[in-house]
This record gives sequence, C-alpha cells and structure tokens, in this order.
Amino acid sequence: MPSSDLVPPMQAADYQQKIKQVFAEVGKVVVGQQYMVGRLLIGLCTGGHILLEGVPGLAKTLTISTLSKVLHLHFQRVQFTPDLLPSDLVGTMIYNQNQSVFEVKKGPIFANLVLADEVNRSPAKVQSALLEAMQEKQVTIGETTYPLDLPFLVLATQNPVEQEGTYPLPEAQVDRFMMKVHVDYLKKADELEVMRRMANMSYVGEVNPILTKEDIFGIRSMINQVQISETLEKYIIELVFATRKPADYDLAEFAQYVQFGVSPRASIALHRAAKAVAFFDDRDYVLPEDIKDVAGDVLNHRILLNYEAEADGIRTQDLIEAILRKVPIS
Repeated sequence: MPSSDLVPPMQAADYQQKIKQVFAEVGKVVVGQQYMVGRLLIGLCTGGHILLEGVPGLAKTLTISTLSKVLHLHFQRVQFTPDLLPSDLVGTMIYNQNQSVFEVKKGPIFANLVLADEVNRSPAKVQSALLEAMQEKQVTIGETTYPLDLPFLVLATQNPVEQEGTYPLPEAQVDRFMMKVHVDYLKKADELEVMRRMANMSYVGEVNPILTKEDIFGIRSMINQVQISETLEKYIIELVFATRKPADYDLAEFAQYVQFGVSPRASIALHRAAKAVAFFDDRDYVLPEDIKDVAGDVLNHRILLNYEAEADGIRTQDLIEAILRKVPIS
C-alpha cells in the first residue's frame, strides 16, 4: 500500500472516539436501542441503506431523527402513504408564469439522510422512484438527471403487523438494503426509564452535533483500510453459497425450504459491515466474530423461503443460525 494512503493512528483513534460520542448523544434521547443505532452507523459509514422492521412505538423514527441531529447532514422525513406520488418524493416541473418557463422543484429525496417512514405503504411507482435514488445516487425529473448530494442514505421503516393497505417491497428493492434490522421490545429497566422520561411533559431531548460530512468520509477511508484475511474472505463466500445450496453444507433438512439464496450483494455487504464492526471495536483487522455479528441482518431479507417453510414454521433466522454453526472456517 502506498505510504500516502496510510493514515496516522491518532486520526483513527479520534474518529473512533467520535463514534462513541455519537452513541452517547443519541442515548440522551433514545433509551436501550444501542443495537439499532450501531446498525444505522454501520450503514452510514459504509454507504449502505438500512431497513428497520418492528411493531409501532419502538422509537424507530425517533432514533433516526435524533441521529440526524447528531450529524451535520441535511435530513428529510417522508411519510409514505397509498396516495403518495413519485413527484412528491423526487420533485417535478412547475411552470413559472413570470418568466414563461418550466422550472424544477426538487423533492425531499434531495437530502443526505432520508427517512422513508412506513415504506411499504406506498404503491410500486413510488417504490421504483426510491429504488433509482438508492441504487444510482441520482434522480430523473423530466428529461434531466440530477446527482444526489453525498453521503446519501435511505433509512426506511416498515410495520410487520398490519398488512392491509400495504404494498410489499419487491425482492429487487429489498436486496438494495444493506441490512434489514428487526427492532425488538425494550428490557424492563429500559422501558421503565422511557416511561419516566416521556411522562414528564416538560422533557426536551437535546443533542449536540458530533460528525460532519468530512468525518463520515474520513471514517469510510479508515474502514476501507481495515484488514481482512483471505481465509475470512473465503468464509464469507462459503456462508453465501450455503444459503443457495444448503445440502452441500450438511444442511439437507433446510434444502427443501429454500427457493432462492442470497445475491452477490450479500457478500459485499458482509465484507463491508464486518470491517465497520472491527473499526468500531477499535481494531484494524476483522475477526470471525465480526462476520457472525452482522450475518443475520445482512442475510435475513435476501433469503426467499417457499410456502412449505411457512407451513412448517421455518424462519430465515433458523437457516442462518444453522449455517453459522455448520460452515467451518477453513
């Protein structure tokens, strides 16, 4: 590696300290959701979009909006509804009567952090408009294509309980999300703290900005330099192939349930996310535990099980856990 690419160790330590400060600042408002905050930061620092799934009231929206205040980034929230139009998201052409010309009015997608709240409540046309922005980092209005300001990150939420009036995301779009994070209920002590804090009607949660755009790009550079051995790279590939052909990995009991395994995007996401976990843990090298730590969130939404699996109560998480137990690190 050229010497010009090397970063002084103190600079890496400074960034790692700032990441810890981000957790502390978000914790001033959001209680007991450090796991979710960590996953959002992994997405932010590796350029991956995050899909949060959980029942209402678990502070998904609050966590994202609080995180946006800790970052010096342009934030927009879009409430997805069945009557939402693509132009409501990306923008449209409006006619200027004074100058007799059409002008572009940009939509809320032109931000660094976009919260797509209840993303599965919008119809396919809106979802496809979001898809172009997520994948290409650009938006087409009329006949002109506009690049989005970087960093650009979509943080989407969806409610797994209510299915009426929803439009399930197609597999191609779900695959664009680096991770799908299941947000669970809080522990008793955490919920007690939430109740006491929010029951106080004069409570105002204030946080201080910590990270700038330059910091985020600097952290990405640090993560890019984290070392991962060839053995662990091959281990990632084995995990990915095990989702496609379980029988080849002594998992014949799951073979009948798998309709499609994960795409090549999964191996890329695992590689990047494992590096981010190592960096957040103050290391410049990846351990097998880093890969296992993120495997569930990276793989769970990319595995497509058949109706037989649903009938027998087999979940994607069951398959992932079995793969992590069976696939060896050669």
